[in-house]
This record gives sequence, structure tokens and C-alpha cells, in this order.
Amino acid sequence: MKTFLPLTAEQIALLEAQSCRCDDWSQVTVAEGFDPKFIRNVNFSGQVRLGSFNKIFTLAGGICKHSGIYHATLHNVVVGDDCMIEHIRNYIANYVIGDGSYIENVTDLITYGETSFGNGTKVSVLNETGGREVAIHDHLSSHEAYIMALYRHDAHLIGNLGKLVDDYVGSVTSGVGVIGKNVEIMDAMHIVNVRIGDSAKIKGASRLRNGTIISCPEAPVNIGMNVIADDFIVQSGSSITDGVTLTKCFIGQACTLGHGYSASDSLFFSNCQGENGEACALFAGPYTVTHHKSTLLIAGMFSFMNAGSGSNQSNHMYKLGPIHQGIFERGAKTTSDSYVLLPAKIGAFSLVMGRHVNNPDTTDLPFSYLIEQQGVTYIVPGVNIKSVGTIRDVKKWPSRDKRRDPHRLDHINFNHLSPFTVQKMFAGIELLEKLREASGNKADNYYYKKSIIRNSALHKGIKYYQTGIVKFLGNSFISKIQDVTIGSDEDLRKALRKDSEIGRGKWRDISGLICPASEMERLCEDIACGRIGHISELGERFGEMAANYYSYEWTWAYDAIERYFGYDLAKITRAEAISLIKQWKSAVVSLDKLIYDDAGKEFELTSMTGFGADGDKTRRDEDFAAVRGGSFDENPFVLEVLDHIRRKSELGDRMIAALSGK
Repeated sequence: MKTFLPLTAEQIALLEAQSCRCDDWSQVTVAEGFDPKFIRNVNFSGQVRLGSFNKIFTLAGGICKHSGIYHATLHNVVVGDDCMIEHIRNYIANYVIGDGSYIENVTDLITYGETSFGNGTKVSVLNETGGREVAIHDHLSSHEAYIMALYRHDAHLIGNLGKLVDDYVGSVTSGVGVIGKNVEIMDAMHIVNVRIGDSAKIKGASRLRNGTIISCPEAPVNIGMNVIADDFIVQSGSSITDGVTLTKCFIGQACTLGHGYSASDSLFFSNCQGENGEACALFAGPYTVTHHKSTLLIAGMFSFMNAGSGSNQSNHMYKLGPIHQGIFERGAKTTSDSYVLLPAKIGAFSLVMGRHVNNPDTTDLPFSYLIEQQGVTYIVPGVNIKSVGTIRDVKKWPSRDKRRDPHRLDHINFNHLSPFTVQKMFAGIELLEKLREASGNKADNYYYKKSIIRNSALHKGIKYYQTGIVKFLGNSFISKIQDVTIGSDEDLRKALRKDSEIGRGKWRDISGLICPASEMERLCEDIACGRIGHISELGERFGEMAANYYSYEWTWAYDAIERYFGYDLAKITRAEAISLIKQWKSAVVSLDKLIYDDAGKEFELTSMTGFGADGDKTRRDEDFAAVRGGSFDENPFVLEVLDHIRRKSELGDRMIAALSGK
């Protein structure tokens, strides 16, 4: 604990000679090593504590400034060691300022009354009229918000979860704000009731009111020019710049908002990006991306999503107000000028093209295209599983995880094939086969929930889903035996034993966290029954689910393999395992070849239109190669696909040889 001493008479005299004023100097105490010569033109009131000032700041361009306080008014303020405070146009009141912070040219920096700094603010997501409010707080994860927004049917769960949040809000409510260590605040206007974490940078913000900025040295927060934010929480590593306007918003870890983006009553979780457009009542799960000025995301839940320019949704269907909501499951994308009339539910990894006004529901048809023709929605089931764009997205998400905070709030599973999506493939096959049975094998069109599936699309969709199922189940099977020496059938059976019974039955995607429904229900029951004592325990439980994913996945895959291939894994033979691996190898190679062919479309003559604009065919080809990185067979992604075929083929051959005793 640092010791603060009263000012000496000599120190007071020097301060007054340097145009400093205070009605009661006894209320001003200072740390050992304090030198009054670095305090000039300062008015003090209330209780003030001052550290020592020894640091010299070197600014852009090479200008050096000595730490100290110059031209400011301070009321009830604690100033840490080596701070620089200069040109405060109004005053700083009721703040503790951490060591090494730099505050210059600020209008006001004020905490007044008892405030929770944005914690407890209720954000009306999905339904603008209320009913799905999420109470934001410093520890909020996308998974907790998912429960709070969507599990409203369980009054005890929602009531106890709200109480946990209220208890935390009470613990952080204070009449004194905190500015962390090594914070930079420059050229800002009004900062009122805002708590600011270590190493944050706030430069040119217009207004920040009732909020918390969770910043740390590993992942500092950047708040830039002309930003206006009211009733907010910003998590570590995020950047909010260039005239962004936020009202009642939670900004998760490593998010980027800029270029005039505006959002109200919205949640953005890890690695979201928003530029130019608008959000309202939005639940943006991890990796929701929107870049275009003409794009509105409203009353919807998204994750791993890319919104094309002009994407729009309507949540007014009749005359009862904006009560309709949409859910776009993980990986869903919209093309330019797409439109969806809510309510709607779009299946995982699906692509939406055109205007869809018949409230589509394709949750059991993942990896599909939704194409509008003359006001009718046509569904092409499963086709997106062979799209080069889908695979490219899946590969880029982990590499684009910008979170540097050692404490991560969202537990993100990046797998596009998982029990969550594969269970939907099973449902999709069952659905398509029922449609085929009802209308006949040779029907031109099949009708599903006001949408149309063409004959060829239905038959291909079944094959795509079968290929995806075999690939996933084979992946799980091989992962259990590839590092085990198997000299007998019993060795094989032993290697395939389940670690746990957890994982059977339905699975859910809880906004980035893929987990068994049974584990979510167990957690919800523990909350509802009061067995969770603190809000931080939720993060621990979500982390436990994420850590055990592959154990739970195998439990699900074990049952699915027995059901799909007809094997009893407790009695499986090496010959049966070889048969399964051969089917897996065929599925992987055939799917990769489809992806390879899809990538080739990017190198067709039509894709070269506009290249070599002032030259002949030779110059066009050379220009295309220079810009796009050479020929098709030299493209890095294409080479990766070919390498994937090689590696998986070799793995399959190696496993078959090992099981054959060769």
C-alpha cells in the first residue's frame, strides 16, 4: 500500500506560485518523491492524491513531455505515478488514474452518482419490443447471452441468471471511476461514468457515457475519432473508430467497428467486424462480418456470417410492430442485394441469394443455396459443402482470430463438420427422401415450406449429405485408432471404446460453442436450481464443455457409425474397419475433387474479363497471372486442396495396411 503524505508549507507555496489553487490544501496528499514543480495551473478540490512524476513521454514526431499536471481542474481524484495530465477544458472528477497514463486536451472526465459503468444495461436483441433482453456485463460470453435471449420459456432459469448478473452489477457499482495504467486519452470531449482498463487508447472520441472498456496490455482497446457510445461495454482487443455510433451495445473481444457504422440494442461477440452499415436488435455471434454501407442487419442471430452489400431483413410482417426475428445458423452468407422477410431460419453454411418473402425455414437442410426466381424460393440442398468458398472460410477463421487476451470469454469451435451439422445432414436425407416418396421419383419439383426443390437438386442433395456424413464419421473413427498399434480385433475394439456416455443425442451450437444438448440442459438446470453461485462460474462450465468436445464427439460418432454403417463397434473386426476406411477415403477424395473443380471456375475465361484492358490475349493472361498469383495449378489454395487429397489418401492407405498386418 502506497503511503501518501500531507503537503509541506514549501510545497504549497511553490504550487501557489505556479498558479495552482485549492480551498483546503490539507485535502491534497502526495506520494514520496513528489516534486511540485511538475504541477502548474491546476485547481484542486475535494480529496486529491498525487503520485510522483519522473517519466518523460516521447510523442509522435519526437516531441518530449515531462509527466505532471498542467492546466487542469481535479476534484476527488487519485493520480498515479508518472502520469501526464494537460489541458483539461472543464474538469476531472471522481476518478482513480493509474500509473503512466497520458490524458491531454479532454473536455470532461467525470464519474457522478452511483454507477455500474454499463453493467446491467438491458439490450433488446432479436425482438425490438422486448422479451429477449440480455443484461450485459464485463464477463458476458456469447454462450451466456444465447441462453439469456433464447431460453425465455424457463422462468426459473432466466430469473436466477438475472440474479447472478444483478449480484455482479452490485459488486462493481461505485461513485468512483477507474482509469487503468498506461492509458492514453487525447483530444476527447465528454467521458462520463466510464471505467477504462489498462493500456486503452482513446483519441478524438466525441462522447463516451455509462460504459466499461475492458483493456489489457496484451490486447489494448482503441477508441478513435468522433465515436459516440452510450450504455456500452467494450471488451479487450477491440477497435472502434471513425464516427461509429453505439447505443446499448456489447462489443466482444477483438471486434472491429469503423467507417461510420451505427448500432443500437446489439451484441457483437469475438472477431466481429462492422463497417459503413447499420445494426438494430442484432445478436452477432463470433465472426459476423458486414462491410457495406447499404447493409442492415436487424432482429437476427448470426455467427460465422458474411453479409453481402445491400443485405437486408424486415422484422415488420403485420401490424403488431417489429416483433419478428430471424436465425441464420453458423456459416450462413448473404449475397449482394439479398433480402429475407422475417421470421425465418436459415440452415448452417447456406448461401442466400435474392429476395425471400415466404419466411424460409431450412434448418434441416444445411450447406444449401437459397435462390429466388420470380418471387419463389428455390432450395439447392447440400451443394455448398463442395463450394471452394465454404472451405476457404472454414480455413481462414482460426487464422483470423485476433484475440490476444489470455482470458477468452467465447469458446469457439471452428469445425464445419461436427455432430451439430452432421445430425442436420441425417435429418436432411430423411426429409428429402420423404419428399421423394410423397411426390414420386420423377417429379419435376418438390415443395417444402413454400419453397421448391428441383428433382436433380434433391437427388444430388442426398448424395452430398451422404458424402459429408461418411467423411465426418470416418474422420472420427480414424482419429481414435491412428496412433494405436492394432494387432488384433480386440485391440481395435479397445481403441474404439467411448470415454464417456456424454454426447449422445442432440447437439447444439450455442453461438460458437458446439456441445451436447444434454450438457446445456444440465447447466441450465444448475442455474435454475441455484447451484451456480457466481457469474464467473458460467465461463468455467462453458470452458469445460469446449475442452471435452472431442470426447463428446466420439460418443456421438460411435452411435452414428453403428447406425449408418450397420457395425457393432463392440464386436467390430479389422476387415469391417478397412471397409469403413475405404468408404471414408472415397468420400474425402471425391469431395476434394469437387472443391478442386469449383476452384477452377475462378480461372475460366469469364473470370479474366477486365484484365489486360489495353492489350491482347497474351497481355490479358499475363495481367491475370500477375494479379491473381499465377496459373490455376500454382494457386496456393488449389495446391492445398491437392495436398489434402494426397495426405488423406496416404493416411487411408497407411491405416488399411496397418489393419491388414502389412
